[in-house]
Amino acid sequence: MSPPQCTDLATIGIKSLRARVEEDPDFLFKYIEEVYKIIEKYEGVIKAYITLRPMEEVVREAEEVLKRGTLGPLGGSLVAVKDNISTKGIRTTCGSKMLENYVPPYDATVVERIKTAGGIIIGKTNMDEFAMGSTTENSSFFPTRNPWDLERVPGGSSGGSAAAVAACEATVALGSDTGGSIRLPAAYTGTVGLKPTYGLVSRYGLIAYASSLDQIGPIGRCVDDVARVLSVIAGHDSRDSTSLKVEVPDYTQFVSEEPLRKYRAVVIEEMIGEGVDREVIKVLEHVVDKLEGYDIEVEFRSIPILEYSLPAYYIIAMAEASSNLARYDGLRYGIHLSTEGLLWTKTYAQVRKMGFGDEVKRRIILGTYVLSEGLYEGYYLKAAKVRRAIYDSFRKLFSEFDFAVSPTAPTPPPKLGEVVADPLKLYSLDINTVPVNLAGLPAISVPGGFVGGLPVGIQLFGPPLSEGVLINVARMVEVIVGYER
Repeated sequence: MSPPQCTDLATIGIKSLRARVEEDPDFLFKYIEEVYKIIEKYEGVIKAYITLRPMEEVVREAEEVLKRGTLGPLGGSLVAVKDNISTKGIRTTCGSKMLENYVPPYDATVVERIKTAGGIIIGKTNMDEFAMGSTTENSSFFPTRNPWDLERVPGGSSGGSAAAVAACEATVALGSDTGGSIRLPAAYTGTVGLKPTYGLVSRYGLIAYASSLDQIGPIGRCVDDVARVLSVIAGHDSRDSTSLKVEVPDYTQFVSEEPLRKYRAVVIEEMIGEGVDREVIKVLEHVVDKLEGYDIEVEFRSIPILEYSLPAYYIIAMAEASSNLARYDGLRYGIHLSTEGLLWTKTYAQVRKMGFGDEVKRRIILGTYVLSEGLYEGYYLKAAKVRRAIYDSFRKLFSEFDFAVSPTAPTPPPKLGEVVADPLKLYSLDINTVPVNLAGLPAISVPGGFVGGLPVGIQLFGPPLSEGVLINVARMVEVIVGYER
């Protein structure tokens, strides 16, 4: 279940890679060479990476991993990192001209943990600028193409990470998810993407878009790989004030082809309603029918408040973006232009004109507008109330059910240029993913089938800290669709 760019050696997962390297350490170098052969052949077209580390650097780091005497949980895996996650000594642009030459002096907590666990950072992946987009066409550098169909988008904003994994240009990847930015690319590229419970994974070192919504999570070619990465990056971090103090299990224990207990599932009617492609719904129906064969009880419920989730999400996200991006003034952060003799207002305006793209400017302006005096109560406060109502609705729902199932995206991946020029069409791609972020819930997208030869993702989500249940059911979905890795 891989696009044509992949080879048998390059599709190997973390568990198999680690076992092969333990048996023969030189296998790691063969694997690295194979991945770089694919990159050399296809990256010029797919464009998953903004910054790719030279193979010589990666080989030297692999040698250091082997010298430790223990491979660690990730066993020399090549990890692609979304370009809004800080990497010491490796350029981190956020997909923006504003940070085109920024090289962080420190690693994000998740990157530290990846390295400690034996993972090797292969490069920084392309993304919609400051994570604002759903197709990776809003990158200030170039669009990324979907490995399954080079005329289509890979989703966004973590499109580069998903494309790199799908095309076997990395073992696994890290993305960030504010309103669906891990799950949507996973759905469009036939990969597995998990957005953790808000606070389960540290945001220290993540360049903020909307701080109350952002979460870092893994993308892999199979559920087992995602579970292994989550086990490494999850856990409390004192440097992140929103980090949860909870015990982190070994999530691989939930990767089972059978239900680990009796489950009750729910399909929310609003997530299969107007705007969702009929062929996508057929894929969902097939998966639901098969899940019922595992003695999982499935019911349908309506949550009318979800009708307002998309506008509430964009009001909150844009307001927080307006606040977070105010720091980019060319003096403290951002590009430095020759503005000698100009008033500070002119300096700020010039820097932001040159540094930000159209979509980022649009969201900053709208965010500033909804926070302005006289409008705050009519927009932001109402959106916050809707958010709370959605949270309460889900809390009540999950007092009865273990998880919910829906299409990840309402349609198969659009063609390049098809939706990016129309903000309403672009934003509507997130209709099934944003409610999860508003409520801070965990969710996973797993391949559920194909429509017209293009991957379709199934979204599973549940109450806070239900990642184990979601991983268990996601593995069962892999079996249902014949993905026996």
